[in-house]
Amino acid sequence: MLLHRSEFKTEEREKPRNGTGTAMFRYFVEGQGKVQKNINMLAEITLPQGASIGPHAHTDETEFYIILEGSGRVNDNGAEKAVTKGDVMMTGNGETHSIGNTGTTPLVFLAVIVKG
Repeated sequence: MLLHRSEFKTEEREKPRNGTGTAMFRYFVEGQGKVQKNINMLAEITLPQGASIGPHAHTDETEFYIILEGSGRVNDNGAEKAVTKGDVMMTGNGETHSIGNTGTTPLVFLAVIVKG
């Protein structure tokens, strides 16, 4: 099955997870939790300068952030770390994380949430 970018659902979220600013979500398949049996989300997320997704935990799932463009900071279970293009952030079962754009250009990343 081929999916064209023009067909992807997009959604703006204000202060996602009690973060700052507005995040743009572009879902590669329709909606969160509807991808397939073992994937809860497959989306491209764009954070403009100064925007963030606030801290949140994952239970019975793992989330991957694959950084495509820009730079920022993640909180990895309480440890602050810099991220840039090509980096991958993995947050497993019972762990917490957050991400924010600290750069001067949009921070763009893939978010993949896998059950289990």
